[in-house]
Amino acid sequence: MFEEFYGLTGKPFQLTPDPQFYFHSLTHRKALSYLGYGLAQGEGFIVITGEVGAGKSTLVEHLVSTIDPAQLTVGQIVTSKLNEDEIVHVVAQSFGLEIEGHDKATALGMIETLLHEEARAGRRCLLIVDESQNLSVAALEELRMFSNFQLGSHPLLQTLLLGQPEFRATLQHERLEQLRQRVIATHHLQPMQREEIQPYIEHRLGLVGWRGNPAFDQDIFANLFKASGGIPRRVNVLANRLMLLGAVEQRTRFDPAMLKAVIADMARDSEIPASAANARITVPDMAADGARGQARQAQAPAAAAPQLDMVAVTAMLAERDALIAELQQAVVELSQAQESDASRDMPVLADLARRLEALEARVADQESAIRHTLSMLIEWIESGGLKPIAA
Repeated sequence: MFEEFYGLTGKPFQLTPDPQFYFHSLTHRKALSYLGYGLAQGEGFIVITGEVGAGKSTLVEHLVSTIDPAQLTVGQIVTSKLNEDEIVHVVAQSFGLEIEGHDKATALGMIETLLHEEARAGRRCLLIVDESQNLSVAALEELRMFSNFQLGSHPLLQTLLLGQPEFRATLQHERLEQLRQRVIATHHLQPMQREEIQPYIEHRLGLVGWRGNPAFDQDIFANLFKASGGIPRRVNVLANRLMLLGAVEQRTRFDPAMLKAVIADMARDSEIPASAANARITVPDMAADGARGQARQAQAPAAAAPQLDMVAVTAMLAERDALIAELQQAVVELSQAQESDASRDMPVLADLARRLEALEARVADQESAIRHTLSMLIEWIESGGLKPIAA
């Protein structure tokens, strides 16, 4: 809607990863440096972690877009809760291998054969594993075993692990000592800095034909940083709603009052980004009409639990929206693949079908977690905020 009103050629703040919109923030430049160093070593594991929406997937999509396929063959997987046998078959599929039946030994043999063939052709192989926090310790150990494949003294496979912050704790498990010893580079993506918000917004708008309409009051960027915590996906959510409001009201200049209205609308819709919820938009604050006593209690230590729950809900909602967008994209890809030569694209169809199944399961898990947390919030509100809530 707002793209047409402002004369834009596309969606500047979409939630799905797109390497075209990659932005060189300080933390992403550091991550690319570590990735470059790690890839130059040609072995072991590279670990990149970050909060939900920090830009891990966009970073990797940007990296892949710069890779010469004549020199490096890339397999990519997005993991759900896979065990050690399932991860082997998913890795095989990521490199286009079709395994008859479900025999692990056959899958391992075919993977090793592929790695040797690629090495003889002068190509190295890189496996990219997204959402690594979903993997069991046994599955991670299985991935570590792939690093043992060698041609002479040259390792045949390098692995890039992407995960949310809790993945760093998983890596400290006592059974993963050998994997830790093979990690050659690691980086944790931080939020963007305050001064990066304006260049980030203008960068994304510029890629879709923005020529200064709408204009932005300078103060709005500091407020966007405060409301989003500098997390790129949260900035995108807020900017999308801001652009939509601007189009509805036919505004050619955005001011802090418009952003404040957007945040208030999102709070009512329970879609506000987590850090914006931290910016004093708590549950009692939103229910302030006729509930001033609750608003005062929100300042007391006893109110900390529900405010944290609100943060959890909003973070999960943002992740759910991203999952749904990814699910929709997978459906489109599956539809396109089905329209092509079926015999040629059977491995592609099988991989897409598995992606759909995994994404649907993750969306269902998110919905269940959101319902549980919301019920806790309702219980707290109905109790007047005086009783502790049992998780």
